[in-house]
Amino acid sequence: MDLNFLSCPRIICKAGSLSQVGDLVCELGGSRVLLVTDPGIVACGFSEQAMSSLGAAGIAVEIFDRVAADPPMAIVSEAVGFAKSFGADAIIGLGGGSSLDTAKVVALAAASGQTIDGMIGVGKAIGQRLPLIQIPTTAGTGSEVTSVSVLTSAKQEKLAVYAPQLLPDIALLDAALTLGMPRKITAATALDAMVHAIEASTSRTRKNLISDGLADKALSLLGQNLPRVLDTPSDLAAREAMLLGATLAGMAFINASVGSIHALSYPLGSHFHVPHGHGNALVAAPVMRFNLVVAEAEYAHLAKVFLPNRTFASNAEAANSLISAMEEMFAASGLETRLSQLGISADAVPAMAREVTTGLTRLIANNPCDMSYDDVVSLYENVL
Repeated sequence: MDLNFLSCPRIICKAGSLSQVGDLVCELGGSRVLLVTDPGIVACGFSEQAMSSLGAAGIAVEIFDRVAADPPMAIVSEAVGFAKSFGADAIIGLGGGSSLDTAKVVALAAASGQTIDGMIGVGKAIGQRLPLIQIPTTAGTGSEVTSVSVLTSAKQEKLAVYAPQLLPDIALLDAALTLGMPRKITAATALDAMVHAIEASTSRTRKNLISDGLADKALSLLGQNLPRVLDTPSDLAAREAMLLGATLAGMAFINASVGSIHALSYPLGSHFHVPHGHGNALVAAPVMRFNLVVAEAEYAHLAKVFLPNRTFASNAEAANSLISAMEEMFAASGLETRLSQLGISADAVPAMAREVTTGLTRLIANNPCDMSYDDVVSLYENVL
């Protein structure tokens, strides 16, 4: 076995730890920080809390708060220019996956001088990044510990930068920042993290013993605590467990990769602005049923992790129970469960299926089963 395991070197998981961010930047040698976030985080007051800690530590700080969902490359480029003009020597990402993905690219591009276009792809990035701290406000994307940033082109295509330089110096997990999340966002982001764990466990090309262990623990934490959080949104211990679960799932999938659930989800986000976690939840069950022919034993194992109080007569029963449990959580979330409810009609299916099978082949290759254009069409039609 020859593993090249990627990991963020330091993870802090403690409620209230946002107040430490000023001291942490000092430890990294930063004195001029660009805080990358979005208008919603500003409205919540989280950016003000971060800036207060930074100011108390004597650090100059500017805020870029124009991050948008499915981060458009034009806005990311604007943020890079902002960092350079300010003379930033450290970057903080604060928010959901879009803010964190943007912050990673800003930290690298501002230091290396490379264009964003030049970074797109696997191993295309050059140079080193600025010191980087990532602070998630949702328990879902795992972006705080991954070496990938997913951006949206002017043509509404999902493009990704894969580079080890994108791993941050510190991931700061403060569950207090997730307390005010609406029910739908809590559920969508948790389901996203569950899909990360499931797809990492069933990756055809890159799964390994370490990623499997992380995925198991992530799925256990998420499965046991999402119902608690949906019933009692103020349960800080449960929210912290979910935040840690999402981070572990991120560590799992960045090393094992994801598969066709993500492939089918991406066009929903880039063309119809369906939030990524919601998109994954929409297509997860159909894709998993499609994969049963080869992934039954792996899904059965995950069912025992996810549903520890259940007993199963066979692998088939266990695997189907895992899929049913995911569907039940999706239904209980209050999220729309059909594409038609989101204004996506059958007319959109052929173009999305072509994008999946021609532009996202790297993900299809990781799926447990081969998947053709006709298969993808059928899967989308299953959730119309």
